[in-house]
Amino acid sequence: MTVPAQPQSADRRADDAPAQVPPPEVREYLDHLTFERAMSPNTVAAYRRDLAAFAAAMQARGRSVSECTRDDLDAYFTGAGAAGAPASVARRTAAVRGLYRFLLREGRVESDPTGLVRRPKLGAGLPKVLTIEEVEAFLDAARAEHEHGRRDMAMLELLYGCGLRVSELIGLCVADVDLEGGLVRCVGKGDKERVVPIGAPAAAAVREYVDGERRRELRGRRRDELFLNAAGRPLTRQGVDYILRGLARAAGIDRPVSAHVFRHSFATHLVRAGADLRSVQEMLGHATIATTQVYTHMNAEHLREVFLETHPRARRRRAQ
Repeated sequence: MTVPAQPQSADRRADDAPAQVPPPEVREYLDHLTFERAMSPNTVAAYRRDLAAFAAAMQARGRSVSECTRDDLDAYFTGAGAAGAPASVARRTAAVRGLYRFLLREGRVESDPTGLVRRPKLGAGLPKVLTIEEVEAFLDAARAEHEHGRRDMAMLELLYGCGLRVSELIGLCVADVDLEGGLVRCVGKGDKERVVPIGAPAAAAVREYVDGERRRELRGRRRDELFLNAAGRPLTRQGVDYILRGLARAAGIDRPVSAHVFRHSFATHLVRAGADLRSVQEMLGHATIATTQVYTHMNAEHLREVFLETHPRARRRRAQ
């Protein structure tokens, strides 16, 4: 059975629904993901929402999670379980399949009813990236700020210069940045630690922020976290999003730009400049090279565009 996908608005409604309390079997599985498999808190939270909604749907059919049959799954994944964007349906499917594989291993169920459940096919879309000129426009917008310009400049330099995830950025402590050695130590998915080199502009931006604006925001207090808000408290994910929206407007960029877009831009620009894929994998903290290979496809697309714009035979064919 292949799970169909519905419009994204339905998924948004599902994610905005009130939180439900998952049953004991689901809580045990979530603990397994958290403590034994060391999944990220965001992934576990998403699985918690998906599995709580699934358990509630089974309860409405008069079933507990451990009593669920293949017919129950068919009904769920052709109804409420199929609501949302393909990526969300795929995540929901993976959550339910993982739950029953866990329960089967633990001897909580006699068979796995998800054997015929298939994840929806996802389009092979390429990550969104900024051009080098757009990155410069962001940096210029940060330079023009008077109140928090040094903080925002340091933040942009680390996002683009090191390819950090937003969770890694806001988790940085002052001691994690070795300005003399030009290195940043960050903790990524699964609590995996890695060290990433930083260039001289990033090191200079962090030093100016730490010695100036950050010290003023602390007002004599002590904080280990590197990036702080105007109240002197640690910067949050939402705070980073708010800052990037403001900088995008100031830079004249009218499309959404997240911290992850800077991470994609970091990797894409490295590959286009000739960096080998293994090095990019290490700097991004990808578990497998397969995840990093998407940037080779982006490089190929870039080369194709250059070819079509510049090669005489390509230009002649387009003109005809």
